[in-house]
Amino acid sequence: MALVLGIDPGSLKTGFGIVNSVGGKNEYVASGVIRLPANESLPERLKIIFQSVTDVIIEYQPNEMAVEQVFMAKSAGSALKLGQARGAAIVAGVNQNLPVAEYEARKVKQSVVGTGAADKFQVQHMVTHLLKLSSVPQEDAADALAVALCHSHTQQQLIRSTRSVTYRRGRLV
Repeated sequence: MALVLGIDPGSLKTGFGIVNSVGGKNEYVASGVIRLPANESLPERLKIIFQSVTDVIIEYQPNEMAVEQVFMAKSAGSALKLGQARGAAIVAGVNQNLPVAEYEARKVKQSVVGTGAADKFQVQHMVTHLLKLSSVPQEDAADALAVALCHSHTQQQLIRSTRSVTYRRGRLV
């Protein structure tokens, strides 16, 4: 059993999603969006991200954390803010002794939808389907759940690949 916390960072909205991964099956645990006040300074918003992610970790006690990597933003300033939001979330996880994995947005979409070029609606739809949710989660929460699912799928592939490695007469076959 592994509880995986997925984070979709943003300087105005940061999504989080928690998935329980048991024997290759994933179950929904929780998700939400940390809404940040636009009228606050960036340092204050980073503080809110750090504290809110810390609170989620303390409440749900995940075993692992996965964060979406920075993609090309509209501007250099946007990319910097997004990177700082990621940093605040990552520090919250590391501060709580969680191993933190990072995934490119294309890999997350590929893992959940089957194509790295999927749009937000497709991600929401597949997250709803894969986790058997009764309603569609908010966009940022769905993205965070997709990050958690991507991490879970990646870990399962690693486990399967190490089990399939065999040796005969001292040679890898």
